[in-house]
Amino acid sequence: VQLQASGGGLVQPGGSLRLTCTASGFTLHYYAMTWFRQAPGKEREALLCVSNNVGGKYFLDSVKGRFTLSRDNAQNTMHLQMNNLEPEDTAVYYCATDLGFRCDPTVAKQYWGQGTLVTVSS
Repeated sequence: VQLQASGGGLVQPGGSLRLTCTASGFTLHYYAMTWFRQAPGKEREALLCVSNNVGGKYFLDSVKGRFTLSRDNAQNTMHLQMNNLEPEDTAVYYCATDLGFRCDPTVAKQYWGQGTLVTVSS
């Protein structure tokens, strides 16, 4: 089981980025998948999750209406579309799963992508 996050970069405030999480060794859309981020000097926080039980579920109010999650079953990937980015969104972004079926950020995730850095700055 492997996950790889990609698509990060430098973007100006108000801009957009699309992150991709590529899975190998398992079928991504069978399981609950979560995006996390960790800003410099801060704790890691769960952003949103997708599962077949609940669809999309947001854990962080500040990204509602700006971030959306989608899956590409044919490519075994999921995407995090981030719009109207703010400097406070600067962080390393991770995709993760515990190969369970519930969106629960308190459940420890065994599998993590390596993270992709998003920097929002003018």
